[in-house]
Amino acid sequence: MRLLSSLVAATLFVACPVFADGIQIKDAYARSSGHMAKSGAAFMVIENQGSTDDRLIAASADFAKKVELHTHRESTDGVMQMVEVPEGFAVAAGQSHALARGGDHVMFMGLTRSLNQGDVLTVTLTFEKAGEMAIEVPVDLNR
Repeated sequence: MRLLSSLVAATLFVACPVFADGIQIKDAYARSSGHMAKSGAAFMVIENQGSTDDRLIAASADFAKKVELHTHRESTDGVMQMVEVPEGFAVAAGQSHALARGGDHVMFMGLTRSLNQGDVLTVTLTFEKAGEMAIEVPVDLNR
């Protein structure tokens, strides 16, 4: 019974939105392509409930050698490529920006451990105005 209560409490904790200076993170999850994968990604919805535009400019995590902000873009020959977005992702005041599969995302490269179903990862997001924000991101390999 204690285990079930702990699991429910942990699920509620990671499912709840995280706030910082007008920025709210919702529906965050991470995944990798398999047990031996060297990379993974995180997805979420960033809501700017403040009155000032902001921008996600960086992310960090202790389970990856390198963390970058990425998107998918079509090359001149029609092939989709994943590329770094060094300027980050703008989130206008009163608007949201979705980081989703096949689009913008937080990329974890050089994983130092596997990302297993149900793990909870700590990821630090850095915003241009709101500053740093540590969030808990559950690993969901089924999404």
